[in-house]
Amino acid sequence: MKALAVAFAGSILLLQYPLWFGKGGWFRVWGLERQVVEQKDANGSLRQRNAALDAEVRDLKKGFEAIEERARFELGMIRQDEVFFQVVPSSATGDPAR
Repeated sequence: MKALAVAFAGSILLLQYPLWFGKGGWFRVWGLERQVVEQKDANGSLRQRNAALDAEVRDLKKGFEAIEERARFELGMIRQDEVFFQVVPSSATGDPAR
C-alpha cells in the first residue's frame, strides 16, 4: 500500500511539473504578465510624449506665433526695425569700472 501511495505521489509530481515549469507554465505566465504591465507603463509615457509633440506640430502648422516664439527664444532672432537690448549681469568678483 505504501508503494502505491509513493507511485501516485510520483505520478502527480510528474503531471504537475509541466504546469509549473513547462513552456506555458505558471512561472512563465507570471513573468510575461509582469512584462506586459511594464510595457503598458512605458507605452503610457510614450503616448503622453507623442500627444505633446503632436500638439506642438499642430501649433507650428496652424499659426505664425509659435514659429516666431521659437525663432526668438531658440535662435535669438529679432524683427526688422526692432531694437534688441541684452542685459549682462555684473559679476560679484569683477571690477565695477569695467
